[in-house]
Amino acid sequence: METTPMTIGRVAKMADVNVETIRYYQRRGLIVEPPKPMFGFRHYSDKTVSRIRFIKRAKNMGFKLREIEELLKLDDGHCEDARALAVEKCRFIEEQIADLVAMREILGKLIKGCDTHPLGSHCPIIENMDDSDIEI
Repeated sequence: METTPMTIGRVAKMADVNVETIRYYQRRGLIVEPPKPMFGFRHYSDKTVSRIRFIKRAKNMGFKLREIEELLKLDDGHCEDARALAVEKCRFIEEQIADLVAMREILGKLIKGCDTHPLGSHCPIIENMDDSDIEI
């Protein structure tokens, strides 16, 4: 069920984005820019709000706009392709998590080094940051 046509400002408010975000998405081809009438403003449908909300959710899940473009092109009937993109994104996120865990462990060791160093001596964190044995 369609609602009454909306201006870009109203769409932005309903989708909780900036008007410039909508214009950017239009330039990228993520959402359709409605034709400009001879007089007045462009009018958007509630489908535009739904599309922007989809884009926001996908971004929150870690998808980049390029990847979201791919997802949007798939539309219905391409579930296998969409699944493959989701699996790839999940693997990438798992790699990021592993990297973050490794960084946390290294920083934890550097912080512990501060606890064993006497005050006034060189800082073990700064001293060890250039250590080539520390890899992230």
